[in-house]
Amino acid sequence: MISSNLSAIFYLISGVLFILALRGLSSPETSRQGNLFGILGMIIAVTVTFLSIGNFSNGFIFVIIFILLGGSIGAFIAYRIPMTAMPELVAGFHSLVGLAAVFVAISAFLNPEAFNLGTTGNIKLGSLIEMSIGAAVGAVTFSGSIIAFLKLQGIMSGSPITFKGQHPLNAIILVSIIVLIYFLCSTQSSNLFWILLIISFLIGFLLIIPIGGADMPVVISMLNSYSGWAAAGIGFTLENTALIITGALVGSSGAILSYIMCKGMNRSFFNVILGGFGGATEDAGTISTKEQKPVKSGNADDAAFLMKNASSVIIVPGYGMAVAQAQHALREMVDTLKKNDIKVSYAIHPVAGRMPGHMNVLLAEANVPYDEVFELEEINNDFANADVAFVIGANDVTNPVAKTDPQSPIYGMPVLDVEKCKSVLFVKRSLSPGYAGIDNDLFYKENTLMLFADAKKMTEDITKNL
Repeated sequence: MISSNLSAIFYLISGVLFILALRGLSSPETSRQGNLFGILGMIIAVTVTFLSIGNFSNGFIFVIIFILLGGSIGAFIAYRIPMTAMPELVAGFHSLVGLAAVFVAISAFLNPEAFNLGTTGNIKLGSLIEMSIGAAVGAVTFSGSIIAFLKLQGIMSGSPITFKGQHPLNAIILVSIIVLIYFLCSTQSSNLFWILLIISFLIGFLLIIPIGGADMPVVISMLNSYSGWAAAGIGFTLENTALIITGALVGSSGAILSYIMCKGMNRSFFNVILGGFGGATEDAGTISTKEQKPVKSGNADDAAFLMKNASSVIIVPGYGMAVAQAQHALREMVDTLKKNDIKVSYAIHPVAGRMPGHMNVLLAEANVPYDEVFELEEINNDFANADVAFVIGANDVTNPVAKTDPQSPIYGMPVLDVEKCKSVLFVKRSLSPGYAGIDNDLFYKENTLMLFADAKKMTEDITKNL
């Protein structure tokens, strides 16, 4: 068994490694190194925790079995998952973190002697407060992440699900949770503990169902923050330094990222926390009416002709590129354009794809130079001076309606000003609406040429014509 002083030192080392991991993950250039720091920090934390427990008695073999079983399942899933399903994977893993916090809280409440928290019915007040908060946040994280997973997977509609009196109901439930924690700490009643968990699971569902698909990247980031705070709360209960540090890092970094994304999308940070953003989608009648508008469609020949005669091209990647795995074909097309002395740059919207950094990772996978990739605020003014905008699978993030229609669920969200280009080439399989469930006015602009095809196939055909 390792001494408490030595464990504290190793926990501190793992905490430093986690900080270095976050720093590394802030840039595609250092993300691999950041991942390695995170892996090393977690190995140290798990090993030290394992050695600090001492004599497992008959439970030793079960701990080993479950570590190997859980690790193997996680490694298999992560290895097999495609990049397009990464948001669903993240949501699923967040739910497990929340559920783990709930299970630990239940164990500590039912058997406080095993955790040195006192005796049943006489748990230390501080530990009970920490345990209750950790359990409540963990339950919210679990149920909220399940809804996010179902929406991202398409099992549940990505449209906001709302009903009359939804916000007052949420407010009443949140106040009830605070009141329940107070009375639980006063009475230490097991009935109140179970009611607290049930209500916390319920509010997790209610907070996420009214959020529309366009705002799902922010939800993923916020749930990430919740999972961190749940872990930190349980860390205080268990008096585990590594869990407190790790949970606080995840919680704070997730909250900061959510705030930055909300600012970039012109959303209220408090509305995110309370599940109060997202709007109603257009009905089918509205969409079908817009689909009857005339659109100009073309082929790879037309697209290649426009690009060959351009001096500058801006690429706008989106989720459609991810689905088609077209990033490598796109890189080949860009290399061909560069050989013809055409200036090419990439425009990335903060919420392009289904999670923060989705497009950056895909472009990095295709070895796209980092100095050619620009965020929205860096490149938006350049569209007016560019000859061609090549939109490959991006939809909601290029929709001009976000600037013109106050009734739109994406109104106020900054979008890429692609319509200001001399010519817009829009690669899409059909005129179907984007993930937010609304039609894109860009399809019907005079300077837009729709390229109806699989993104990878179309990009490869354009490259051949070039």
